[in-house]
Amino acid sequence: MTLAEGIWQQIFNFDNYGELLALVRNSLIAGAALGLVGGLVGVFVIMRDLPFAVHGISELSFAGASAALLLGVNIVAGSIVGSLIAAGTIGLLGSRARDRNSVIGTIMPFGLGLGVLFLALYEGRAANKFGILTGQIVAVDTPQTSWLLGTSAVVLAALAVMWRPLAFSSADPEVAEARGVPVRVLSFAFMLVLGLAVALSVQIVGALLVLTLVVTPAAAAARVTASPVLLPVLSVVFAVASIEGGILLALGSSIPISPYVTTISFTIYLVCRAAGTYRARQWGARRSSS
Repeated sequence: MTLAEGIWQQIFNFDNYGELLALVRNSLIAGAALGLVGGLVGVFVIMRDLPFAVHGISELSFAGASAALLLGVNIVAGSIVGSLIAAGTIGLLGSRARDRNSVIGTIMPFGLGLGVLFLALYEGRAANKFGILTGQIVAVDTPQTSWLLGTSAVVLAALAVMWRPLAFSSADPEVAEARGVPVRVLSFAFMLVLGLAVALSVQIVGALLVLTLVVTPAAAAARVTASPVLLPVLSVVFAVASIEGGILLALGSSIPISPYVTTISFTIYLVCRAAGTYRARQWGARRSSS
């Protein structure tokens, strides 16, 4: 076997695929829920210019998950606690974009440092440490799936309640506030919802690559449509396709799930960007000819 064939076997290996598929049933269920949550939350992340906040929250989520791993308690719960602390801090101290970015820039290295400390103190399996950073597909057991699905339901319920006023305040906060919409309360509430969504995403794609599930699908959808109905639908479709496709491709390999999810998500973004650019040029050509 040549070196290239060996590398290909590591990346794509479908031997005994049917037997392995049974091992990721919980991951596929959790992935579908996370794709739905990430796709919907991502719409507002793009509208409110919060990608940097997503990365900042993920660092505290990583610290919380690492602390839970060290203490031998539920990792999902630890990740959620870390995310909510970060999201609440950003929501309280970062009302303006400049203040928010300063807070995030302060939180990120602190969270990363704590996470590294907890992982250094942890003496268990190295795969558990690596999984928090880069994601995992076969370690999602039934209790963890219940946590993920339950938290996803909370996020979806919160989004359903605040969707219309949140969309209004995201598009035009000044007018929304003048119309009596509680802009600041909604902003803080959304940060908490975003914290939960990030904590969920960390469980599958890892703390380092949360952006690929919470930001990239919505950014891709925004390239091809501005419809308030079609935008979240496409964002969810792209997110679910990325995570489920990543799980299925990573199943037979020795490579973590993250490269597969990010590659699919980025490919979708490139296609949407090209389609959006082509449509804009066609529209410009029609206007100039008329």
